[in-house]
Amino acid sequence: MLHHNENEEEAPRVREMIIDDLAEVFHIGEELFTAEYSQSLYRTWDEYEITTLFNSDNELCIVAEHEERILGFALATTVKKHNSPWKYGYLVWLGVRRELQKLHVGERLFKELKRRFKEQGVRMIIIDTSADNQPALRFFRKQGFDNIQDHVYMTLNLSKRHKKRAVKKP
Repeated sequence: MLHHNENEEEAPRVREMIIDDLAEVFHIGEELFTAEYSQSLYRTWDEYEITTLFNSDNELCIVAEHEERILGFALATTVKKHNSPWKYGYLVWLGVRRELQKLHVGERLFKELKRRFKEQGVRMIIIDTSADNQPALRFFRKQGFDNIQDHVYMTLNLSKRHKKRAVKKP
């Protein structure tokens, strides 16, 4: 007789995102991707970002759910570079509820996304994360990512007022 692992029963179901998921996905992301988290990232977590990805690449927007509750999500898109025959998969956001990060929800989401990328003819997957985000770096290394390249982000804050030095007239 087959012995069922209790964990198998508990495994979250990964499926394509539907419009009714948007609000909950947004809420989970809001808790994870705070301003401190993404202050240096050029992409910010907002409704516009999710809606755009959802509308342009619906089959690459997936959620993991268990008993009607969304546990995590992955939002991705594909990119063709101007002078390259390759098609790239770009994983834009991957988020899992904080209290569930040990349940391998992220791995399940990533595995499904990888399958969908392959179906679409993607030859390489790109992710970006900040250099000091150790949990993310560990996660992606575990999924087989390597070739870490440093990005340089520079910021110029235009909202700070610069004091003009008074120039003395003779």
